[in-house]
This record gives sequence, structure tokens and C-alpha cells, in this order.
Amino acid sequence: MAAAAAVVTPSGLEDEVSRSRGEGAGEMVVERGPGAAYHMFVVMEDLVEKLKLLRYEEDLLRKNNLKPPSRHYFALPTNPGEQFYMFCTLAAWLINKAGRPFEQPQEYDDPNAIISNILSELRSFGRTADFPPSKLKSGYGEHVCYVLDCLAEEALKYIGFTWKRPAYPVEELEEETVAEDDAELTLNKVDEEFVDMNESAKQEDILESTTDAAEWSLEVERVLPQLKVTIRTDNKDWRIHVDQMHQHKSGIESALKETKGFLDRLHNEISRTLEKIGSREKYINNQLEHLVQEYRAAQAQLSEARERYQQGNGGVTERTRILSEVTEELEKVKQEMEEKGSSMTDGAPLVKIKQSLTKLKQETVQMDIRIGVVEHTLLQSKLKEKSNMTRDMHATIIPESAIGSY
Repeated sequence: MAAAAAVVTPSGLEDEVSRSRGEGAGEMVVERGPGAAYHMFVVMEDLVEKLKLLRYEEDLLRKNNLKPPSRHYFALPTNPGEQFYMFCTLAAWLINKAGRPFEQPQEYDDPNAIISNILSELRSFGRTADFPPSKLKSGYGEHVCYVLDCLAEEALKYIGFTWKRPAYPVEELEEETVAEDDAELTLNKVDEEFVDMNESAKQEDILESTTDAAEWSLEVERVLPQLKVTIRTDNKDWRIHVDQMHQHKSGIESALKETKGFLDRLHNEISRTLEKIGSREKYINNQLEHLVQEYRAAQAQLSEARERYQQGNGGVTERTRILSEVTEELEKVKQEMEEKGSSMTDGAPLVKIKQSLTKLKQETVQMDIRIGVVEHTLLQSKLKEKSNMTRDMHATIIPESAIGSY
């Protein structure tokens, strides 16, 4: 599995960054190796394997209808906007998988606020983020791969995942099969036949031959091709192994004599070079001590400035929200003022008021006339009632006086 390959760690990344910046023993400037530019590809491949272990395809991609990223998605620039959105989505998901509540970012959120929150969560895990937040805005690069890889490691730790040693399959050695041939015999067979012949010779007496020597020679020449014995070497024989060991030993001893001289000369040259480098380093450190002190002071000021920037950047989001609310209220007030200003310059309401006053005056005159008529009618009724009462009083007094005269 590719995830078992070397995983970049914060200390490793800091060492590479410090070596590229010139930090280290004796403040010597050491350039990054030629393979450092390709290290983020390895980190990205490890990140994909860790995401698969976290089941991000089922829990994240299918739920949000996202395409699975390629093995080098965050290592190469393709679409910065899409890559930044994918980075924020993955980071938020990994933070939640690591046991920390984190809201899923939206497309129209402030990028600076999102990056600041992600880096704050990364630092809360004990990880270092000694690089500008603007490095993450592009959505690709070694810093993006580093942040996602750290968050993936924290998520794996939270779920209790541990790496185990790889189990390699046991390879069985196949035994070499030697085809038997009538015309070929192994060394062991020859030894066995020779022993058998010796035993048979001891048991039987030696017989005197009566065969002619010429006929014997002709018979030998005739059957000689058939009596050819080929001894095939067996690779499993310990004698061959011993001979090979002696040959290798002599070769190693001869090569060691030549190589030892070269190594001794090389060792002497390296020792002299190291002594020169050490003396030169001490001389440079003594000559540049004041510059080193200034550099350390500048580094301390830079760290303080970064802390202040992070503290100030944390309140930018809240102030931005307050500014938007104040802007909305200001727009409402401006709209009301425009409506009132347009109504004040318009003469239609004044004309309506004059017409209403004229109508009120007319109604007042009519009301006064009606009031006068009512008062007159009431006065007449009162006078009439009074005259009737007087007449009735006179009518009642006259008969009494007439009765008294009689």
C-alpha cells in the first residue's frame, strides 16, 4: 500500500523549510535537495490513501455530490477556485472526523476567515504552521498538502487507527529437477558404482583372460562412444560451495587491498576538508555574530507581528458582519429620506390641503346657518310656549273673580 510510504511530518517540513531559509547549525545556508520539489507528490499520494481509510468517498463525496480528486490533485495547479473550495471542504470534514466541531464552509464565505479558522484548529492539535496564510489561497502546493495530511493523521488517531508492519508472503523455493539421461551420470552415481565394483572385485578371484589383444582393441573402439560418461556438476554439492567460497574470499582480499588504499586517502581528504570547514565556520560565526543577533531579533519581531496579525485577523469577520448590518440600516435611512424629500417638493399635498380648508369653510358657513335656524326655531317655540302659559294663567284667574262678585 502506498500509504505505508514515508509520510511528511511537521518537524520534517520545518527542517526542510529551515534548511531552505538558512537556519541550522552555524547559520549556514543549505539548499534543499533536488528531490524536494517532488516531495509533495509523495505526500499527496499518502493523503489519498489516508482519505480512503477514512471512507471519504462514502461520507463526503457522495453526500456532497463531489468528484473524487486525482492522486496529484493538490500538487499541480488546475483550477484555483475549485481547488480552494475542495481544500476547505476536505479540511472541515477532517476536523470534524478528528472530534472537533467545525462548520462546513460555503462558496461565498470570506476566504481569509476560513483559512484563519483552519490554521487555528491545526495549531490546537499541536501542529506547527510557520508559513503565511496566503499560501493556502491558491488551493494547491506543498503547504496545502501538508495541512490536509496533518488533519488526516489526527482523524486517524481519533478513530484509533494504527499502522501495522507489512506481512510479506513466504516464497517457497522450487527444487531443481534434473532430467536423467542414460548417457549422463551424476558424481554420486559414479561413486556408488565404483564402490560396488570394488566390493565385487574383493569377493571374486581374478580370472585369466583368453581374449586376443587385437580383437579386444577393436571391440573397445566399437563400444567406446557408448561408454562415454559425462559427470554433471550438482549445485547442491557442498564441495562446489566451498570452492566458490574460497574464490570469493580471494577476490575480496585482492579487492580489499586496492580499495583500502583508496578509502584511506579519501578518509584523509575528508578529514582535512572537515577541519577546514570547521575552522572556516568558526571564523564566519565570529565575524557575523552581530548580524546573527540582528537576525534573531528580527525573527522575534516577526513572530510577534504574526501573533498580532492573527489576533487582529480573528476579529475581522465579526467587524465585517457589523459593517454589513450598519450599511443595510444606512440604506434604509437614505431611502426614507429620499421619500420624504420627494414628498416635500411635491405641491399636490398643498393643493389638497387648500381644497380641504375651502370645503371646511363652506361646511362651517352651512353649519352656522343651520345653527341660526335652529336657534330661531327654538326661540319661537319658547315664546309660543310662554304666550300659551300666560294665556292659560289669565284664563284661570278671570272666572274666580267673576264667582266672587256674584
